Amino acid sequence: MNYKKISRYVVLAVLFFLPVTFLLFLYPATHNYTPLDIVNKSVIDLEGFTSEDEEDILLKDHITVLGFLGINPMDNAVEASNLKELVYDKFKGFKRFQIVLVVPNGTEQSVEKLKEEVFTYEDLKFWHFVYGTPEQIEKVYASLKSEEALGSRLETNKIFIIDKDLYQRGRFDDREDREKEKNNPVYGLYAYNTIEVAEIKNKMSDDLRILFTEYRQKRKGEFDSSSRRENDLKNSHEEE
Repeated sequence: MNYKKISRYVVLAVLFFLPVTFLLFLYPATHNYTPLDIVNKSVIDLEGFTSEDEEDILLKDHITVLGFLGINPMDNAVEASNLKELVYDKFKGFKRFQIVLVVPNGTEQSVEKLKEEVFTYEDLKFWHFVYGTPEQIEKVYASLKSEEALGSRLETNKIFIIDKDLYQRGRFDDREDREKEKNNPVYGLYAYNTIEVAEIKNKMSDDLRILFTEYRQKRKGEFDSSSRRENDLKNSHEEE
């Protein structure tokens, strides 16, 4: 018996069937993934705000990454750069995706400096700056679920995911596996810190992909939403 020949066939068989087996395990996961949590249903739109090209920039019917740059946008150049490199460059080709940064009226010059420093010749087709009064900005921010106040400078390094139905998306349970094993208290993730590169690169990117997958499956009629998310939202409100 030629053991060398047999062992060669065994190796070839393993190399062939191992990827197939992996894909079979992966297939149910991609079709029965857990949708991204709806953490807040009270987000208000940007009606009454203005944009540079006088176009109405609204959240409705878009998948939006929403941020607040404050009274001096140049002070937040690092945050804008992280957002551009880690989010915009990765998702700008997705249908109905946009990044919207809210700034107060009168900050136009600072915004132009920010563009020169961060974007150079970059296409900003899906990136918008919208201008409003402090009262308008505070009203929009107050409609979001957040763990910190906006403050007098009207800025935060946190950004928010808003879906097409004006629902804020995030995580009710942001614990890592080791924390769950230890039964640590549950904590959520309602906004993403643009200073924390790992948080944007890993958590936010994953969450956006899940949301795009949800809408893609809805278009194909393949989306099957479980009741778990509704129960999570209900339980969250009861805890509050």
